[in-house]
Amino acid sequence: MFPESVPLALILWFAVVLLVAGLLQGALGFGFPFIATPLIAMVSDMRTAIIFVLLPTVATICVALFTSGPLRATLARFWMMPIYMVFGAAAGTSVFVAAPDGPYTLVLALLTLLYLNLDRLGRARWSVMRRHERVFAPLSGLASGIFEGTANIAAPPLIVYYLSLGVTPAMLVQGLNLCFLVGKSTQFMVLSTRGGIAMDEWLVTLPFVAIGVAGSLIGVRIRNRIDAETFRLWVKHALFVIALGLLGQYGYSLVA
Repeated sequence: MFPESVPLALILWFAVVLLVAGLLQGALGFGFPFIATPLIAMVSDMRTAIIFVLLPTVATICVALFTSGPLRATLARFWMMPIYMVFGAAAGTSVFVAAPDGPYTLVLALLTLLYLNLDRLGRARWSVMRRHERVFAPLSGLASGIFEGTANIAAPPLIVYYLSLGVTPAMLVQGLNLCFLVGKSTQFMVLSTRGGIAMDEWLVTLPFVAIGVAGSLIGVRIRNRIDAETFRLWVKHALFVIALGLLGQYGYSLVA
């Protein structure tokens, strides 16, 4: 995937992208693949971006889980969500292997923009979802897994679900990353066994895991210093930027 002829400038670009993505992941509890995948895909291709981002994403997920406090309450309430993610991620990754050029980023960008309008419409916390939490859980988990496997990003359906329930920032971060961990692990297994990804391709990405973790640890320190309302505002701003990036990536793919 990265022969000796790869320019140093390109490698440095990957390093900077992963550092910034790790910072966002640490500060918000999500966002690593949102930032890293399109920025790397713009200078390579989607397949390379997904492979290159996967293991650093797993590492920053672990950082988010281990730095957000006790997991017992989150596991007791949302233990089924990662299971739904398994089935969704397996299906989504299989779809990606069969059709890697689908308009997955466009669909995800539109969903993200839809979420950003929920506050403006006064529907950021749907009462029906809060009354029927267990009914909406499979829909959210499966949808997130499918986008995890196709667009390499699972957060929007999960964010809508957790924020609609009114969970705390800490529980939101834990709930998101429990699902991300299972989804990314499933994606790794499917790509390794059915996607034709050799072990040496994964090993190339290992040095950049440390870069992502370093950025994530800095971001965690920032998150611990902000209140819940500021956290929510940052989430909305980040999602808006990410949605624009996804739209830009899709538009670029049409003219490239």
